[in-house]
Parts: sequence; C-alpha cells; structure tokens
Amino acid sequence: MSEAIEAYPTTTKSKSKPAAAFDMPKFDMPKFEMPKFEIPTMEIPAAFREIAEKSVSQAKEAYEKMKSATEEATDLLEDIYATASKGASDYGLKCIEMARANTNAALDFCTGMMAVKSLSEAVELSTSHARKQFEALTAQSKDLVALAQKVTTETVEPVKESVSKAFKKVA
Repeated sequence: MSEAIEAYPTTTKSKSKPAAAFDMPKFDMPKFEMPKFEIPTMEIPAAFREIAEKSVSQAKEAYEKMKSATEEATDLLEDIYATASKGASDYGLKCIEMARANTNAALDFCTGMMAVKSLSEAVELSTSHARKQFEALTAQSKDLVALAQKVTTETVEPVKESVSKAFKKVA
C-alpha cells in the first residue's frame, strides 16, 4: 500500500521540466485604425429644412410656455403656503388666548369658592360660573369658526383665481 501512496505524490514539484516550457506565447492585438466616416456633402431639401426649423421653434415655444406655467404654479404654491402658515399661526394664538381666559376664569372661580361661607353662596357662585363659561365657550367657538373660515377662504382664493385664469387661456 505504501507503493500506491508513493506512486501518487501529493506535491508535484517537477525539476526536470524547464520553466520556459510552461510559458504561453504572448499574442499582440492587431493594430487597427478607426475608419474615417465622412459626412456626405449633399444638399438637404428646403422643405425638410423648414420642417426642422418649425419643429425646433415649436419646441422652444412649448418649453417657454411650460417654464412660465411652472413658475406661476410655484409662485401660487408659495403664496398658498404663506397664507396657510399665517392662518395656522393666528388660529394657534387664538386658541392660546382662549385657554388663558378659561384658566383665569377657573382660578377666579376657585378663589371665590374659598371665600364662600354658606352652601347657598357656593351654589350661586357655581351656577354663575357655569353660565359665564357656557357663554364664553359659545363666543370662543364662534370666533374659532370665523377665523377658520377666513383662513380657508384666503388660502383657497388664489387657487380659484389661478384655475379660472387657466380655463380662460384654454377657452
């Protein structure tokens, strides 16, 4: 069995063959010159030239129209965003103002309840406070609805004007 192992050595170091026998011959790529294509010097008919010029001018006009429409749309969106942003800010400030008024009313009610000497005074103060808060809540709700309608109208009005302009251009 040792003979079989020796017959197939695991490392193949061949000292008898020269290194040049394993080198592959190197082939050089053939050198090509790029062919020169010359544009034929033929005259383009005037009709084709006119069609090409019309196409180019129409493309330029379409580009200019699209550019101006895009600029108008961008300006419109900027105006809408500014109006909506200002309206949202005003609405938020109004809510904060109302919260402050309601908090002050609640603190006044608590202060009044501390000074109550009888049950009838407590019921009278509580009833009075509830009536005032209901009236205040009604007025505050009306103010918020009016402000929201105003903001919405101011925001949507430029869009309506722009759409009507676009329809007038098309018609």
